[in-house]
Amino acid sequence: MDKVNILGVNVDTVTIEEAAAEIMKFFGEDKVHSVFTPNSEIIMAAYRDPEFAEILNRSELLTADGIGVVYASKILKKPLRERAAGYDIACRVLEKISGTEHKLFLFGGKPGVAETARDRLIEKYPGLNISGCRNGYFKPEEDGEIVDEINRSGADIVFVCLGAPKQEKWIDAQRDNLKVRVAMGIGGSLDVFAGTAERAPEFFCSHGLEWLYRLYKEPSRIGRMMDLPKFAATVFFKGKRYKQ
Repeated sequence: MDKVNILGVNVDTVTIEEAAAEIMKFFGEDKVHSVFTPNSEIIMAAYRDPEFAEILNRSELLTADGIGVVYASKILKKPLRERAAGYDIACRVLEKISGTEHKLFLFGGKPGVAETARDRLIEKYPGLNISGCRNGYFKPEEDGEIVDEINRSGADIVFVCLGAPKQEKWIDAQRDNLKVRVAMGIGGSLDVFAGTAERAPEFFCSHGLEWLYRLYKEPSRIGRMMDLPKFAATVFFKGKRYKQ
């Protein structure tokens, strides 16, 4: 797949549908595939932390979750065709695996959130096989237990919803121990599936203003949002130094 290098992070130039189709292909390959969907904040974190950038670049699929990443690709004269957000890709994958033999494991969120998400998803996607759930509150020494639980479930794909960069680092550290075919980090999507958080209305999403809606709902995010102008400025002044 073609990629665009945004501050050292190699983002795949795929659409939502293409990303979902690629994930379906992963089920037929005998290894774990990591799927990450960085936004501007995550790419800025990787820009500051080369080790984190390497983790992102080791993934088999890396898509642009934020509209800022799409704008950055245009600045670099290698435009992405659309924003391929983790939530949207996950929904397309759920549609595709419903009624098939593929099994899903939900990992993350506060206690009870994954179970609520499971019930709501099964209602929304008839025939969806969710083989296990696990909340996202754990100690490092519990990693082995969690991996065993996922493996025993027989899941083909696990949605890891721990927030960045924790979820990406966890997937990368455990990929040799997991038996799933796909480990996908999708942050707060589990809360949206469970109904404990709401996604921005379509108007905000389609106009690249989801960040504004999030800020309205969670004013405490203002500190994190300051990375958005920093990201734009860094791409504009330093982005062309990276080989495309």
